Amino acid sequence: MMNQESVSDLIGNTALLRQNIHKVIIGQDKVITQLLVGMIAGGHVLLEGVPGLAKTLLVRTLAEAVSGSFNRIQFTPDLMPSDILGTEILQTDQQGNKFFKYSPGPVFANIVLADEINRTPPKTQAALLELMQEHAVTYAGKRYPLPEPFFLLATQNPIEQSGTFPLPEAQVDRFLLYIKVDYPTGEEEEQILAATTGNAKKMVDAVYSMQQILELQSLCRQVTIDRELVKQVSSWIRSSRPHDTKNEQVKKYVDWGAGPRAGQALILAAKAHALLDDRYAVTPDDLKTMLLPALQHRILLNFKAISEEVRISEILSSIVNGN
Repeated sequence: MMNQESVSDLIGNTALLRQNIHKVIIGQDKVITQLLVGMIAGGHVLLEGVPGLAKTLLVRTLAEAVSGSFNRIQFTPDLMPSDILGTEILQTDQQGNKFFKYSPGPVFANIVLADEINRTPPKTQAALLELMQEHAVTYAGKRYPLPEPFFLLATQNPIEQSGTFPLPEAQVDRFLLYIKVDYPTGEEEEQILAATTGNAKKMVDAVYSMQQILELQSLCRQVTIDRELVKQVSSWIRSSRPHDTKNEQVKKYVDWGAGPRAGQALILAAKAHALLDDRYAVTPDDLKTMLLPALQHRILLNFKAISEEVRISEILSSIVNGN
């Protein structure tokens, strides 16, 4: 059990963590906040944005700012499940007896970057399902736990369709947050151009150990949330389902609504957001702030919505406002 001073130091270092990330990443404050929320809540994050927005650099910088192990996997159409999970290798002992020994794949790290995850076929995408949910790999009937904490960060490009394979809904649902990375502002872009075309290289310091990240994740679950706010979350989730809702927009534009995992994700994300703000209780603003990244990938729009260019954010806004 941590004392109050240890807890304060642990939370206070999140500001130092941000500072170290900003040594390399200019702007993107909202994205960085959501990324830290995902890590503190103990969930995985899917980052989507056009090429050149420093998604990969952001993940690598976060990995440098904590002292755990990091592996980057470049997803390609020819990538096989064994390329990421590992495989058995035939070996010979001193007596000349041959045996198979499991050689772990690159997913055995604290932070794993699945770069351009939608460039690999469904067979390889599905290989991530167990490790995302169970934090373990089962191979040849044996279970191999992943190092803790385990944090999978995936990136994908929304504008390319050739040579890509859309993620199955079951896998998308396992990401705690779905973060859309947008273009920088004009001022930020000028700073990026000036900072990245010279000789200066910023050094990132490791702020947290893996044990401290585990302590943060444990602390996150201890953040309190009022029962009325839990009921509110449940009401929002149920209102996203066409067969349970009274919301006309949902009935008109939604094929499938969010499941119970969406409510769990929203509450955990809100708790982590409160903790980042040095608070130990969830407020309605925490829930509203994390609503879009926690739910936008868990609601499936129908063809009518797509043809009329209806956005998920509009649907969620109507649910929150009780329209």
